[in-house]
Amino acid sequence: MVDKGGQGAVLFTELKFGRCTLPNRIVMSPMTRSRADENFAPPAMAVTYYTQRASAGLIIAESTTPSPSGHCYVHQPGIYTKTQIDAWRKVTDSVHKAGGRIFLQLNHGGRAGHPLNQPTGGEIIGPSPIAMNGTRYTDQLGEAPPPTPRAMKLDDIKQVVADFGKAASNAVDAGFDGIELHCSTGYLMEQFLNPSSNHRTDAYGGSIQNRARFVVELLMSVSDSIGPDRVGIRVSPYSFLNDLVGEYPGMEDTYRHLVAEMNRIGILYQHLKDVSALGGAVFKKPLRDEMRHLFKGITLQNGDFDKERAAATLAAKQGDAIVFGRPFIGNPDLVARLANDWPIVIHNEATVYTPGPKGYIDYPTYNPAQERVGA
Repeated sequence: MVDKGGQGAVLFTELKFGRCTLPNRIVMSPMTRSRADENFAPPAMAVTYYTQRASAGLIIAESTTPSPSGHCYVHQPGIYTKTQIDAWRKVTDSVHKAGGRIFLQLNHGGRAGHPLNQPTGGEIIGPSPIAMNGTRYTDQLGEAPPPTPRAMKLDDIKQVVADFGKAASNAVDAGFDGIELHCSTGYLMEQFLNPSSNHRTDAYGGSIQNRARFVVELLMSVSDSIGPDRVGIRVSPYSFLNDLVGEYPGMEDTYRHLVAEMNRIGILYQHLKDVSALGGAVFKKPLRDEMRHLFKGITLQNGDFDKERAAATLAAKQGDAIVFGRPFIGNPDLVARLANDWPIVIHNEATVYTPGPKGYIDYPTYNPAQERVGA
């Protein structure tokens, strides 16, 4: 790396990360790419995609479901069958061989899913029978409104909690170094936290402690399964994506309570995501700073960072590592480009979610020699 003494040098320092050591503090965000095969397993080209990006300090692989009912998006992978586990193992083996480290993001879409995007046996469920306004893309109908979810019974909640624990174990069996829970942007975990989607009157609704109970039980389930030092969680307070109310009475206290529970369980990291670049709300600074200081583990900061702002954030001790999302799509060698101040390619938005290799594994690495020849 070139930038060992420059302004961005802090980005290229090591970070002890649970059972891993990250060689740099540049993290690849989990990004849905909608390319799972007919078995809801990552395709062979996913091996190439992730291995191309193995120079990241950490890869967090795309949103992956623990059960048939967890599927939200079209062609979203799972990790609940042997076929899926075996396919993911090919990805992790290749990333590790290339010197990388890789976690898997576990997610359940809840009411934000569509039955046409689910395998046989899937069902749209949620904390309450309140449909999400808006649409979800399907191969069969194009954009289609999700149905009203079936309200989860206590047995359903217990099953989902168990499913996540098993999925975490499956992820480790598949070679992942750890997992991240997707408690963000309007999916099932945040649906329980948010009173606009959670109208329950039992132990999982009403008070802050009750609405947070489901997420806390998931954290305990995956931590018991694989160890809390291999567990992270992604949150995006204030987000109104997927038809949630972005701010509600007691919202800040809800996340303060969640951080206290995260500390009690002893998980490895929190992933603080500002979704304003995606059309959502800004993660307001007072709460973001407070969560950074309250949490005893590692903090990943995410939100349309460039090199200068990333380095300044780390230098100011506002985070321990910086998560980059879409720049990793068009720049498989993003770490080298940032280190050397090489040009950053703007990816083709039209091919982000399309099937096939175009826009997925065909972005080239930078060749400075070629530029000198053309100058």
